[in-house]
Amino acid sequence: MLRTLTAAAARRWADLALAGLAAEREAIDRINVYPVADGDTGTNLLHTMRAAVEALDAVEPDTLGGVLAALSKGALGGACGNSGVLLSQALRGIAESLRDVAEADGRALGAALARADELARQAVAEPAEGTVLSVLRAAALAAGSGELDAVVHRATRAAVDALAATPGQLPVLFDAGVVDAGGRGLVIMLDALHAVVRDGERLAPEAPVPGDSGVLEHESQHEYEVMYLLADTDQGRVAALRDALCALGDCVSVVGDGADSWAVHVHCDDIGAAIESGIGTGRVHKIKVTRFADQQAAFARDVAVLACVTDDVLGELFAAEGADVLVGGAELTEERLREAFVATGAAHVVVLPNGAATAAAVERVGAIGEGQDVVVVPMASPVQGLAALAVHDPTRRRAADQVAMAEAAAATRRGELRIADAEALTWVGRCLPGDVLGLIDGEVVLIGDDVPAAACELATRMLATGGELLTALVRADAPVGLPDALAGHLRHAHPEVEFAHYPGGNLDALLLIGVE
Repeated sequence: MLRTLTAAAARRWADLALAGLAAEREAIDRINVYPVADGDTGTNLLHTMRAAVEALDAVEPDTLGGVLAALSKGALGGACGNSGVLLSQALRGIAESLRDVAEADGRALGAALARADELARQAVAEPAEGTVLSVLRAAALAAGSGELDAVVHRATRAAVDALAATPGQLPVLFDAGVVDAGGRGLVIMLDALHAVVRDGERLAPEAPVPGDSGVLEHESQHEYEVMYLLADTDQGRVAALRDALCALGDCVSVVGDGADSWAVHVHCDDIGAAIESGIGTGRVHKIKVTRFADQQAAFARDVAVLACVTDDVLGELFAAEGADVLVGGAELTEERLREAFVATGAAHVVVLPNGAATAAAVERVGAIGEGQDVVVVPMASPVQGLAALAVHDPTRRRAADQVAMAEAAAATRRGELRIADAEALTWVGRCLPGDVLGLIDGEVVLIGDDVPAAACELATRMLATGGELLTALVRADAPVGLPDALAGHLRHAHPEVEFAHYPGGNLDALLLIGVE
């Protein structure tokens, strides 16, 4: 049990909360009924929390106040939908209350939850019971003071009970037979904190597996959701903006970070008027407009795996295994990546970048992808992408499938042969132009003068720690007979190892090897 909440514990909470929201994103989307059944509450919460964690990773603060401030700022800047706005304000309340606290005990955390409740309610023009606001208030009221583990336990237990009571508070939930989607997201957040403080102990019941009925039907009175960020303004003009937006539509929230940035959200029919109201108030940026009808019927399939490859030769290999393919490397632009995401026609896109530089480019775009959930499987080589694709199972629960793909990629040792183009000093000595370099996981491990011999030696070193399957991708201009030489060596030295080789097109390495 933790006696105080430290910076390290807060980091673990953020990571665990993000993982929980990722795992239950679909389930939350499926029960999204109020205020609009647009099937995106889980997605919006996930994107908002992902933005919060990315902001934390970017600054790496070493104090509790710094960790919470980074999470709050990132959540506001990346808030998606009404649920994301409310999450950002809850995080802001916790961050403000614990700003000057080195380590938070039970009393301090209880006060922080009370401040979170206060700011979340202030964020909504017309607060409704039976929503995430009811769940947060129940947690804040139950928290009280005392030992940290007891405070967290009471708050989480109260949130679980309050969530179960939401159908009795909001008729639309009762009619649909579901609990509030935003409230479910908050319970996941609190349950993650409970697990951090109480040695992995969980209180939240497992979410029901969504059926095939799709998103529950409940029409909005308005056609569009409009969101933007606002700067260079003041509290008086913000209050006037809120009044103006209330006259245009509903689900209005105008919330700040306590400094100089505001997030604006409204459901309305007049997009131009909503944006012009903001322009008259301050500097408007990061405008996002969603048409509810398009959002509900945008995707033809649930999941797609998108492989980023260097040319059509490698693309054919991934396509034959069932992946959608995007040809291009680290130079892929945001526009091309977005077009590729949309072209899959899938609500959820799992990206196999097949290279570290491409992974970084996709991460930047995926983090702000609109309307789709984009997950990048970390990898540095196409051989790891093939390993991940081999274990992909669309019938498995999505979170479990993504974990399986990531584990398969991480468990695949990668090797490569390159020809040195300059004199250099390596871990195994000096190389000269024209030398054959063998690398394992990016580090030079051998220098030779014969390509087939170096390939066989590299395979031997990679199999020294075991392996059942060796996969080779061979560049188009590699020496004739290289795959046969490698196959003959493996039959003699490692007959227990299965060997598969494929043309690799214009790889940047002469040979890529993966060992699983």
